[in-house]
Amino acid sequence: MRFKKLDLNLLVALDTLLIEQSITKGAEKLNMSPSALSNSLSRLREYFQDDLLTQIGRKMVITPLGENLKVQVRNALNNIESTILVQPSFNAQTTDRIFSFFCSDYTQTVLVPHALEIVGKEKSSARFQFLAQVDNPHAQLEQGKADLLIIPSDFMSTEHPSEVLYEEEFVCVVWAHSQIAQGELTTEKYAEAGHVLMRPAGIKKDFFETTFAQKYGIKRRLIATTFSFTSLPALVIGSENIATIHARLAKKMAKVWPLKILPLPFAIPPMQQCMQWHQYRNNDEGLIWLRNTLKQAAVDMDDE
Repeated sequence: MRFKKLDLNLLVALDTLLIEQSITKGAEKLNMSPSALSNSLSRLREYFQDDLLTQIGRKMVITPLGENLKVQVRNALNNIESTILVQPSFNAQTTDRIFSFFCSDYTQTVLVPHALEIVGKEKSSARFQFLAQVDNPHAQLEQGKADLLIIPSDFMSTEHPSEVLYEEEFVCVVWAHSQIAQGELTTEKYAEAGHVLMRPAGIKKDFFETTFAQKYGIKRRLIATTFSFTSLPALVIGSENIATIHARLAKKMAKVWPLKILPLPFAIPPMQQCMQWHQYRNNDEGLIWLRNTLKQAAVDMDDE
């Protein structure tokens, strides 16, 4: 099929090439031979009168025109998928869809079990894939790698619809038998203590540092970083260290670890935990069902 002399089948090849920036990886993803994908790239170069991807050393680098096309092509394919290819109706009991989320292990610990409980009671055949949170998460929506993001409002894109699921407070957790667990936790004691914190791969500062550290003039003494929120409470056991974590997570962990939960010695606004989806998938019945499931899960989470 051609549109203004462009073979529309080449759009899928172009989208994959611009994302993977590799003929070999792109061919694997599209289940075709590297030579066939290389031929598609040649035809795309001829149509656009541009290299689109150029070989520099061992890497393929996107040209300025390629960068310009990257989001536009992905949006066009998302639009086709959401308006033409999506099934007209969604049945949770018979669907074979796999929904992909980008969310933290914190979200998987406090919210997701309630969502899966609802799904189980409905006898839904939907399946779920939970993927690790990444820097620039809205790019995963635009590239079609995620159906949904569950992230704090501070990290959301303004280009896609979203909805607040719930609000979350922050607290401190310390080893129950530590000296710092005795008495009031003051701002001075907080600043002087050793801190363990969660820092995702590729991100230089955590949520507190980017949002509140400068505002309150607090510079924490860093002892250790980890990729997991749920491991933070374990890292303060047997020490005088502090972890600043989500209140719901702290309450869960305090049931199984010798921890004491202390209020922060300064006031910070609660975090808004939100879900976000692509603007072209507003009317996707499967996503509407999923969003409603998550909203009910948030209610059940606080009724627990």
